[in-house]
Amino acid sequence: MNFEFYMPVKVIQGSDCVTSHPEIWTSLGKKAFIVTGKSSAKKNGSQDDVEAALKACGMEFEVFDEIMSNPTIEVVYKGAEKMKACGADFVVGIGGGSPMDAAKVIALLYSQEIREEDLFSGNYKDCLPPMVMIPTTAGTGSEVTKAAILTNDRLQTKSSISTPLIFPTVSFLDAKYMMHMGRRTTVHTAIDALSHSLEGMLSSKATSISDILAKESISVIASCFGDLLSEGELSMDVREKLLYGSTLGGMVIAHTGTTAVHSMGYELTYFKGDDHGRANGLLLGGFLKLAKERAPERAEAILQALGMKDPAELSEMMEKLLKEKTKATEEEIQKFADIAMKAKNIRNGAFEVTRDDVVDMYRTACEKD
Repeated sequence: MNFEFYMPVKVIQGSDCVTSHPEIWTSLGKKAFIVTGKSSAKKNGSQDDVEAALKACGMEFEVFDEIMSNPTIEVVYKGAEKMKACGADFVVGIGGGSPMDAAKVIALLYSQEIREEDLFSGNYKDCLPPMVMIPTTAGTGSEVTKAAILTNDRLQTKSSISTPLIFPTVSFLDAKYMMHMGRRTTVHTAIDALSHSLEGMLSSKATSISDILAKESISVIASCFGDLLSEGELSMDVREKLLYGSTLGGMVIAHTGTTAVHSMGYELTYFKGDDHGRANGLLLGGFLKLAKERAPERAEAILQALGMKDPAELSEMMEKLLKEKTKATEEEIQKFADIAMKAKNIRNGAFEVTRDDVVDMYRTACEKD
């Protein structure tokens, strides 16, 4: 049995963990550069907690709150210039995947000059500042990954930076920041986390260790399906389970990468405006069905973790959670397939996914327009 496992992030989960570890904050530097979105971190209390923790330690900070959903290349270059100008020496990313991914790239660009055309090259110097991540959604897993996703308008899709250099230094996980998150966002982010672990088990890079993490993640998230379908408020216990499952999923893809679902989902996000998790959810059932034909043992292990017997059950659950399919014309589907086939992660699977497979999965996922 041969494998490598590297997860250098210090992970702390618990109530009020952000404000109860001054020794960590003081070990990181003297001035923090806080990267976040316009409003959610302020509304859920996470930004207040970070600022309070820094002030209690006598530390300075600068806030860069210009990160949008699906951040652009332009905004991370702008953030890096602001970080250089303000004299900060470590980065704090607060939010969902967009602010955390942007924070990682800002740290990368702060530490070295990288031309825009070389940003996704993978050729970087090992000189990054410390990075702290505080997730306020349970889905992306970015708090424990070596990847960051940006909108790439030139290629009309989303592109990934993947390097161990952008593993965060420490991540604080507190589910209280998710207690007032809307049901739609909660569902979409949970599906994103599920897709990470499911795709991880169907990756050519899967190992016995990543499979253990993935099965636990899938099982924990699946145990919350009933709660996600209900109309009532989600309890702290459910929120903590979803956060735990999401972080495990992040650990999985940090080693396995994602596969066809992500490479196909990016097009539904870029062209149709679907949230990332929703886009993945539309495709998951079709991908698991294909896996049952091409990699039956792996598919069966996933079904066991889900507590299901057939991929059709997963498709039905996604339909219940997502309510409706995205509309797409046949011309759009063919265009999406062309772009998806160029993505690196579509070749990352344990079995070959052909263009015909991709077209079939898009047709199943989308309603004909």
